Amino acid sequence: MDELLTNLLQYTIDGTLRGMLYAVIALAFIIIYRAGRILNFAQGEVVIFGGYIIWTFFSWKIFPFWIALAFSFALAVFLGLLIERIIFRPLIGQPIWAIVMVTIGLMILLQGITLVIWGGSERPFPVVFPRAPVKLGKLTFTGVIFWGGMISIFIIFVLSWLFEKTRWGLKLTAVAEDHQVAQSMGISVRKSIAIAWVFGCVLSSFSAIVFLNGQTLTVGASMIGLQALPVVLLAGLESIWGAPLAGIMVGVGESLAAAYLDPHTGGAMSEAFPYIIMLVSLLIRPQGLFGWKIIERI
Repeated sequence: MDELLTNLLQYTIDGTLRGMLYAVIALAFIIIYRAGRILNFAQGEVVIFGGYIIWTFFSWKIFPFWIALAFSFALAVFLGLLIERIIFRPLIGQPIWAIVMVTIGLMILLQGITLVIWGGSERPFPVVFPRAPVKLGKLTFTGVIFWGGMISIFIIFVLSWLFEKTRWGLKLTAVAEDHQVAQSMGISVRKSIAIAWVFGCVLSSFSAIVFLNGQTLTVGASMIGLQALPVVLLAGLESIWGAPLAGIMVGVGESLAAAYLDPHTGGAMSEAFPYIIMLVSLLIRPQGLFGWKIIERI
């Protein structure tokens, strides 16, 4: 009985930590959507592009660890500003489907640029987080999942505080609700969208470090972005706190499915579970469990 409870606790905490990692990628989706009503289908490619930038600085071996990391995040900031300024600023006020098609174009563009600069060969991603297992009593966690999950929790609390408690964050929330109203209040919509893209690219670079730590880096690893999509749609496209809560639901469910259902389904259930729970939730509540329910008066 004790072993059963220990295993259940192990799977639950492990799933929670993994869910926090999904939540960070989901927050990149959500922040960009809140500011510009842009559902970024190129999020996975942004993650991998950031991963290649990090690999480049570390592979040169001329910078100390923290300097290489700082330069990598500085370039992520520049990438966010560049994408917003060149691609999405001219699209402010355009129909949603035009923006969706542009994000698909951005996905293809980033894939092409990545192949031109770095080629299609596999590359070993640097070890940023310690890979040694972390033991807490009878529980054992993968080092990268444990430390990445802990940092993710900190990031989520900081972002929540910024958006809910600071004047700057409240301005971004006003932009999320209505661009015209925000502009009438003297809030720069363009600046807010630029800041959102900076946040999105920085969060994507952090996600690349966690998910690719010590792994193989390839263009095909952009599927990381799709892993977070169920969390985004389950949480709702506007909810900052919804992302970690949805991340916990997906992460724990995925962990339990891997432990108890995968042996009977050939390993398929843990992969399908996030998308099953996403579809069920969307049928019940299309705006997501924690998304804004907008009422329009005619």
